[in-house]
Amino acid sequence: MAQINPDITAHLNVLGQRARKAAAGLALATTEQKNDALREAAKALIDALPDLISANEADVASVMGHKADAFIDRLMLTPHRIEGMARALIDISELPDPVGRTLASFDRPNGLKINRVAVPIGVIGMIYKSRPNVGADASGLCLKSGNAIILRGGSESRRSTDIIVKAMQSGLMSAGLPKDAVQTVGTTDRSAVTALLQADQYVDLVIPRGGRGLVELVRDTAKVPTLLHLDGNCHSYVHSDADIDKAVAIITNAKMRRTGVCGATESIVVDKAVAPHFLPKLVDALKGCELRGDKASIAIDSRIMQASDDDWSTEYLDAVASVKIVSDIDSAITFISAHSSGHTDAIITENTNAARQFMASIDSAVVMHNASTQFSDGGEFGMGAEIGIATGKMHARGPVGLEQLTSFKYLVFGTGQIRP
Repeated sequence: MAQINPDITAHLNVLGQRARKAAAGLALATTEQKNDALREAAKALIDALPDLISANEADVASVMGHKADAFIDRLMLTPHRIEGMARALIDISELPDPVGRTLASFDRPNGLKINRVAVPIGVIGMIYKSRPNVGADASGLCLKSGNAIILRGGSESRRSTDIIVKAMQSGLMSAGLPKDAVQTVGTTDRSAVTALLQADQYVDLVIPRGGRGLVELVRDTAKVPTLLHLDGNCHSYVHSDADIDKAVAIITNAKMRRTGVCGATESIVVDKAVAPHFLPKLVDALKGCELRGDKASIAIDSRIMQASDDDWSTEYLDAVASVKIVSDIDSAITFISAHSSGHTDAIITENTNAARQFMASIDSAVVMHNASTQFSDGGEFGMGAEIGIATGKMHARGPVGLEQLTSFKYLVFGTGQIRP
């Protein structure tokens, strides 16, 4: 493991100390204080819109010509996207406070009363790449759930992130809450990621949001507990009993609405019984999307290019998709289980028994029936926003919203009991 610059370690320690102190203060905040902070932060974002657009234009200019169009799209902020960030903060303020909920309550024969209650996790480290809006969403969710957060965005988005953090801190201070509840790492040195991952004295949980390379780095080097978000190799399976027009509309949206999001369909699996009728219609609809398929799909529509073995497991985040023809639902389940990243997979069918079989058999965080995989999103799930999609099976799974950013503790009430 590479040595970390002592100055960077010292910087992370200072951030961690401040965050730990802020988390203690935030844990005592009232619901109204947290909601006020979110509303004021939303106003600050709108007020900062010209500065944020200017900073983002500089971020985009710094990578123009060096990054793919899909990367640029994820990095770019528009007035509409900034307004959406502000609306998400307002939405979070209107959600129930997850802290202090009684999760269970039971009485013991000896008279003890025991409550299990939701509490903040503490200090969360958020590592992400090009999407600056992640910083606002993650900060808002952590604020409402009583957690301090240390952001480490991609170096490409550092100017945008600085403006967003200042807006969040402005909201916190307006509500009388510690501004250090939202901080950002003040260096673009990549070893800062490793330093954050090893700051277990101060950080309670790290959430990475990025490609497989970032997630594997986190998995392999972290001393801090992690909530992993693997890449989104999402599948949409067109069953033999699918409504063809419905399937075309769903997959067109699932692939092309926004190609750079992790919930975009990357692999289209088609039952051979409907492939001759379905594929030409799909290719017509997916204008501007390169399709890479197996020999059977190419034989049906020559506009489909030859796929390589790597295509079946690739998250493109671009206007590219793979096409695989299978013999039946069992073959579809086998293929998807072998290649899915465990994010989101869908079946399109009018056969409820087939849908039930697929949804029980596919072991992904989100499994859908007759819906676009791009609905795999915390906002669409009614969470206000999300900090990521967890593809593991411990603590949280699927969209990570407010409830998933809490832990719990037991409160035990006695009347003088002693243990025999």
